[in-house]
Amino acid sequence: MQPSVPATTPQHDQAAQLARELRGIDWLQLLETWGLRLLAALAIFMIGRWLARRMSTGLGRALGRANVDGTLSGFLGNIAYAVMLVLVIMTALAAIGIPTTSMFAVLGAAGLAVGLALKDSLSNIASGVMLIVLRPFRAGDHVVIAGQEGTVLEIRVFQTRLRAFDHRVVILPNSEITTAPIVNHSQLPQRRFDITVGVGYDDDLHKARTLLLQIAGSDPKVLKDPAPVVQVVNLGESSVDLTLFAFARNEDYGDARSRVVEAIRNELIGNGLNIPYPQRDLHVYHRDADGRPIADILLRGVADDGDRPQRQTPPAAS
Repeated sequence: MQPSVPATTPQHDQAAQLARELRGIDWLQLLETWGLRLLAALAIFMIGRWLARRMSTGLGRALGRANVDGTLSGFLGNIAYAVMLVLVIMTALAAIGIPTTSMFAVLGAAGLAVGLALKDSLSNIASGVMLIVLRPFRAGDHVVIAGQEGTVLEIRVFQTRLRAFDHRVVILPNSEITTAPIVNHSQLPQRRFDITVGVGYDDDLHKARTLLLQIAGSDPKVLKDPAPVVQVVNLGESSVDLTLFAFARNEDYGDARSRVVEAIRNELIGNGLNIPYPQRDLHVYHRDADGRPIADILLRGVADDGDRPQRQTPPAAS
């Protein structure tokens, strides 16, 4: 009687096949091949990252020597470093043997999704780059932007900060700035102020014009070139309006205008000229439905006690 041989299971067959395959692998050759690839990929990554950092720093210095705004140069340097680092990583993965074509496709799809999700932020970035490159205003300028007036504190890639004259900080997205009118009061060294004043119809216009020019010419903060000018601008209901056009430096604008306005008020009155103000006489008439004045009806309805007929007392019966 022969001994029974135990039947083999599929699991045992797979284990045996795997063992034979593992024994057939040249581990030393595999270690040498993949070890060299890993070392090459690590070297590519380290050297590439160092070069990317040096190149981004050099780009920032070159932009600085070209008088490019520091915010823009820093932003462009960071973008260049990020792009070069991605290329270095993809090159290191290719050195290992990982196919990068599919990874580029995945990165492209991910970039598209991120771009759609952050379209408002990307719009602010693009607007910030335009503001920094075109420079419609600089830090310290007095501007009116998107209905907000103040002094520019800082221009960032995403937003611009203003300081209002009541010391509020106003933060505006850059995308709103580039789509709205920008009024820059500080870009030119001089600024004109207009002061309109009315004199009476009976006053001497030549005297009033001469007086306004003397007031502007005697103020030390009013520029002599361009020279002040006075023009008759309107014949109003109660006055003849004259406007003084004068220039001052930007830093003296508010003080110069206030001093001239005060001097005009004092000098016009002191020289016998009038500064009329609108006035009206209002007459109110109340009438009945048939057109008769209500006052006449009330006066007729109210009689004096002396005008009332006295009621006769009947004589007493005898």
